[in-house]
Amino acid sequence: MARYTGPSCKLCRREKQKLFLKGTKCFTEKCPVERKNYPPGQHGLSRRAKVSDYSIQLREKQKVKRMYGLLEAQFKNYFDFASRQKGRTGENLVRLLERRMDNVIYRFGLAPSRKAARQLILHAHFLVNGKVVNIPSLLLRAGDTVAVKEESKQLKQIHESMKRMKDDMLPQWLQVDKAALKGTFLNVPERMDIPFNASEQLIVELYSK
Repeated sequence: MARYTGPSCKLCRREKQKLFLKGTKCFTEKCPVERKNYPPGQHGLSRRAKVSDYSIQLREKQKVKRMYGLLEAQFKNYFDFASRQKGRTGENLVRLLERRMDNVIYRFGLAPSRKAARQLILHAHFLVNGKVVNIPSLLLRAGDTVAVKEESKQLKQIHESMKRMKDDMLPQWLQVDKAALKGTFLNVPERMDIPFNASEQLIVELYSK
């Protein structure tokens, strides 16, 4: 399976904001964005006199794509799917991305990052509605339950991640039982309820050219 294997922190620096790709490191003083809030490379500190509309749109698309850990073809497929649905394409896109199993595991607090969630899913540590699932891109539906397998409940990574998860960090469309290490995807969220630091409209404008 193709995936990005380079330095995650460089991606955050390129977008000049935290994309929370490294789990706990993102909340410490070791986060490179805190110390070097400019793009990597020898021209990172140089200032461009003018930034084009295309550049702004491209950066927004790259930011969202990297935030959810997707490759270009995967991201474009989600956009095409969103454009065929009723409603606003941008909002549909964000809601689709939030339904991905790796994102939901991350939102539950069962993994410190989406990347870590994907690894745990690929290693078959989770059950969806009682069945083992190892597909990070699975789109969950309202009422689906996700639980850690019985033999995986002693994993240190999961317990450490859950300890850092505060109740006010859990989105309202999710429900978690910390003691049982399981959660429920209550419903597909509305755009206004999603903690999403990006403008999906710029992505729509980019792909509409």
